[in-house]
Amino acid sequence: MDRLPDIETEHREELVPADDAIIGRAFWWSLLSIGVVAAIGGGLLLLLMDPVQKSEEIVVKQVRAPETLVPDLEVLPDVRFTDVTLESGIGFVHESGARGDKFLPETMGSGAAFLDMDRDGDQDLLLINAMAWPESKQAAAAPSVMRLYANDGRGQFTDVTASAGIDSEMYGTGVAVGDVDADGLLDFFVAGLGFNRLYRNLGDGRFEDISGSSGVQGDSGAWSTSPAFLDIDGDGDLDLFVPNYVEWSSKTDRELDFTLNGRDRAYGPPIQYRGTHPYLYENLGDGAFRDVSEASGMHVRNPSTGVPVGKSLAVAPIDLDRDGAMDLVVANDTTRNFLYHNQGDGTFVEVGMQSGIAFDGRGSATGAMGIDAAHYRNDALLGIGIGNFANEMTSFYVSDRDPMLFTDEAILEGIGSSTRPLLSFGLFFFDYDLDGRLDLFQTNGHLEEEISQVQPSQRYRQPAQLFWNSGDLDGGCFELVPSDVAGDLSSPIVGRGAAYADIDGDGDLDVLVTQVGARPLLLRNDQELDHHWIRIAVHQDGGNRDAIGAWIELVAGGVTQRRQVMPTRSYLSQVELPITFGLGVMDRIDSLRVVWPDGAIQDIGVDGLEVDRPHAIIRSPSSSRAE
Repeated sequence: MDRLPDIETEHREELVPADDAIIGRAFWWSLLSIGVVAAIGGGLLLLLMDPVQKSEEIVVKQVRAPETLVPDLEVLPDVRFTDVTLESGIGFVHESGARGDKFLPETMGSGAAFLDMDRDGDQDLLLINAMAWPESKQAAAAPSVMRLYANDGRGQFTDVTASAGIDSEMYGTGVAVGDVDADGLLDFFVAGLGFNRLYRNLGDGRFEDISGSSGVQGDSGAWSTSPAFLDIDGDGDLDLFVPNYVEWSSKTDRELDFTLNGRDRAYGPPIQYRGTHPYLYENLGDGAFRDVSEASGMHVRNPSTGVPVGKSLAVAPIDLDRDGAMDLVVANDTTRNFLYHNQGDGTFVEVGMQSGIAFDGRGSATGAMGIDAAHYRNDALLGIGIGNFANEMTSFYVSDRDPMLFTDEAILEGIGSSTRPLLSFGLFFFDYDLDGRLDLFQTNGHLEEEISQVQPSQRYRQPAQLFWNSGDLDGGCFELVPSDVAGDLSSPIVGRGAAYADIDGDGDLDVLVTQVGARPLLLRNDQELDHHWIRIAVHQDGGNRDAIGAWIELVAGGVTQRRQVMPTRSYLSQVELPITFGLGVMDRIDSLRVVWPDGAIQDIGVDGLEVDRPHAIIRSPSSSRAE
């Protein structure tokens, strides 16, 4: 069992570093600390009181969609999601370790990954788990381990954890998937509290823990979150970026002794903890990695105190300026977000404040959780969504003509007021109705079970939100899908990680959401709109076999859709590698182009690329072919 941050560890540094002062206005818990405490004379510490007590009215408009792809649609599409978790064979229940101690890690949950572990063409499922605290007197009845489920191609899953050799405990958080040794098999990295783990796919259904020999374990006292495999230096193999959250130990947590009512312990906000630095590991090509975090420019410090600024929960890897070098947009909790601009020489410069991504539209840092980036308008502009804490609307940064400059346009794009009341974690773009436009999903859930006792407008279990992309480029793209239309997707849960994949081979994208201390929700997409689609997977020779970081550009009906091959999305989670393009009523595509990770551009002949089926584009040194 991995060593967790020890209860006896001394933390002599200041608990609230000076670099957090700038984000006092965006206090992660939406606190009214001074005024409320004064009003009640030091009695109840109602630190989670609403700044506005009445709820906002949410207006769902009926709009006419563009005629290019959906000619007759005048209202939101009638697409329902159905909870098929148990009937699909998924019996996993998350273990948070919560036994009344109210330790901060218990609130953050664990992620999930869709991956084709056996290369049989369907999407298998890996669910990350935490564990009971070693010092707890109420230990779990059985070891709490991650679970690996094999898909039969029709959405039925079989637990293969024991035979896979991954049934050992750790306090797991996030996961990344990638073929790190270029053998054609997908490996995976699990981040957590304490040592991290890298599992090599042996090809016979078993995985080998190579964490120690690979050099990516990290520090025994670190708290790692949402890792990502990507080629940072353009040498053709997959490197590894691992964000770290706050400097935490159970001893420090107890010393802070946070409370909501002046009597009972509660989960304290991260603003009370010191920040950390991320890990960046260079793949050496021989099964080992080298830590280049500091040398590459990953260490961001407060210039006055020298204290690390980052409190990172998720990352969106994307080449923003299309210079052939992958950049990193990092969501930081209660402190400014980062944009690591890749200089192309193995180094990065952090330019979050210059780019407009560091703060929200009011100039405040937010409780940033999940993140995703996409060309949601089917044009050159890029959108970056970041889920935030309760009473902070979801941030939605849109690029200007300069691809490195962004403005928070959450209100203008229609996701502002309806996201403000909820506490959001996993967030991603996907085309749920296959109309050719990327919609937006976010899962929600609070931290405190008793939150409604001190903040009546809040609930512990909260519904997820689905925003339909109407294509209205003038009046705001997104419309909130009402709960009576979305089906089980709107069930109140304690949502954390979120991922998508086509689990049953019908062409549409299904959704999985993880919970804290409960079962995940596997939500089958039951759309029956008769929209066409095409799925594209790309493969190449060399170290990055699945072409992570490549762009696929598809033209149909005069509309250009751009999608990046990037499984790292959302929060602590990974989506499937194949790219699904919705085509609406179009029954053919006009052109298909792949921009490979090394910058090579190849136009793929569309003859034989039939719609309503998956295809693989295989690149060799001399040619590309479709299968």
